[in-house]
Amino acid sequence: MKSLILSVMEQYGYPGLFFLIFLENVFPPIPSEVILPFGGFLTIHTALSVPGVVCFATLGSLAGAVVLYGAGYLLNRERLTRLVDGKVGKLLRLKGEDIAKADDWFRSKGHITVFFCRCVPVVRSLISVPAGMSRMEFPLFLLYTAAGTLIWNILLVSLGAFMGESWSYIAWLVGEYSHVMLIILGISALSGVLGFYIRRKN
Repeated sequence: MKSLILSVMEQYGYPGLFFLIFLENVFPPIPSEVILPFGGFLTIHTALSVPGVVCFATLGSLAGAVVLYGAGYLLNRERLTRLVDGKVGKLLRLKGEDIAKADDWFRSKGHITVFFCRCVPVVRSLISVPAGMSRMEFPLFLLYTAAGTLIWNILLVSLGAFMGESWSYIAWLVGEYSHVMLIILGISALSGVLGFYIRRKN
């Protein structure tokens, strides 16, 4: 996959970058930690510029985020509640009121959550789904998504340009950061689930 990503960027420039970042948001396994530092590296040897790479990467991220926001909007609170009140809920031992609590929490904390999660691999894409489900105000969703994405893009593209031929070290470093963050998130999620069921039994 890595060689295909590099080939698309070298051949198609800004449009290729936009397309890859769009896919990265809709299909998280495509790694932004490879796309963005390599985009920064290309600014040294091609007509691409750091501001241009950051701009098209941000636009691609926003386009992908809007798609996932729309998916969450369609799978709204009412539909998910009906789903949980059925066999799926019994299997997971969830109730409609649990969905309501989660949705209420996101409505109160969602703005800052969307912003910070844009700097966490994998989650940076998926956070758009609960934002759509909770009917987060679309202009605010775009604002916080753009702000968080811009920070992430500027950092990785600038580091890629600074490191030059050693841009792949940045990709490796961010990949390690991704693994650590996913482990932390996994432990946190597991702890939350266990705590939820313990409270249920009590």
